[in-house]
Amino acid sequence: MPSTATVEMLARLIAFDTTTRNSNVPLIAYVEDYLTGHGISHMRIDYAEGKTNLYATIGPDISDGIVLSGHTDVVPVDGQDWASEPFMMEERGGKFYGRGTADMKGFIAAVLALVPHFKSLNLKTPIHLALSCDEEVGCKGVRPLMAHMRDHLKKPRAVFVGEPTMMQVVNGHKSAVTFNTEVLGHEAHSSLTHRGVNAIMVAAEVIGEINVLRKELIMKGDSSGRFDPPYSTIHVGTINGGTAKNIIPRGCNFQWETRLLPNADPAFVPSRIEALRLRLEPELKAISQDVGITTISTNEVPGLAPEKDSIAEQLALQATGGNATHAVSYCTEAGLFQQIGLPAIICGPGDIAQAHKPDEFVSREQLKLCENYLMRLAEACL
Repeated sequence: MPSTATVEMLARLIAFDTTTRNSNVPLIAYVEDYLTGHGISHMRIDYAEGKTNLYATIGPDISDGIVLSGHTDVVPVDGQDWASEPFMMEERGGKFYGRGTADMKGFIAAVLALVPHFKSLNLKTPIHLALSCDEEVGCKGVRPLMAHMRDHLKKPRAVFVGEPTMMQVVNGHKSAVTFNTEVLGHEAHSSLTHRGVNAIMVAAEVIGEINVLRKELIMKGDSSGRFDPPYSTIHVGTINGGTAKNIIPRGCNFQWETRLLPNADPAFVPSRIEALRLRLEPELKAISQDVGITTISTNEVPGLAPEKDSIAEQLALQATGGNATHAVSYCTEAGLFQQIGLPAIICGPGDIAQAHKPDEFVSREQLKLCENYLMRLAEACL
């Protein structure tokens, strides 16, 4: 069974409503007070008003060591039918229910509960804690923290991100790139279609090309055989346009995203959309020079690529007792750590299938396995 300290810490963390639209500062302030009480040095790295990251160091202030990383924000509970109060943790049948129990305050609670244990060890290299904000909206909040780590702090040996993996070691995940396409057409009476440029119908042509690309990505498949689904994906999430059925619409925009395999060419999809734009626009501009198609990338989260002989992977497998690594289709902050030159893996308590749903939970067994894993990881710093 997990320690009383972990369970109590989890209950405290769940009580902070850190839905991404809210501030995470009250939770960070609580953690700062807790760390200060144990004599642990820490710093804030702000992202935006009411949003901040925390970096703390246990042990000597030298290079090497490990980073235990987790995000503090959670997704909304709006419109969800919960059997209990989502921001008041409740135990039922050996499971702890509450928003964020699995994704991913269970991991953070175990880490914080073990701070006194980590401090009691004769650490030769440090254990760092990295708590971030705004992960759920595209891993945005952690970026200033990573820039600070890269530019100003001593380089750690490896990063361990505690997203829910049922305590399996994950060394690969897909990227996520969000795009916004805006079509500017030319208004006219709906009876005079030859005098207008229908922004919605042009957008439909672009979406048609996106659907063609979707099928091509499925055909390319996943040569590694590790991902579910076994191919890169693309989809359109929102669309908006037009004012009335008898007006040729002047504007239409839609948001779409790709989730590419780590070894996929990131330029493949955007280049095809750009080629389509170049084919379509001359005919459209013959009616009006003001029309056009604009596509921009609004956010990018890099994939996590397996690294041969990764020290993060080796240490995580030793700490879990596992003999195999896994891949997931959701994305995390691990790819961003890898981007700044830090080996990273994902391993944490709970099931991603529980994340973002009503009655989210993490089990007692998973929290205990997480505690054992963290204590074994700490041995790498002795």
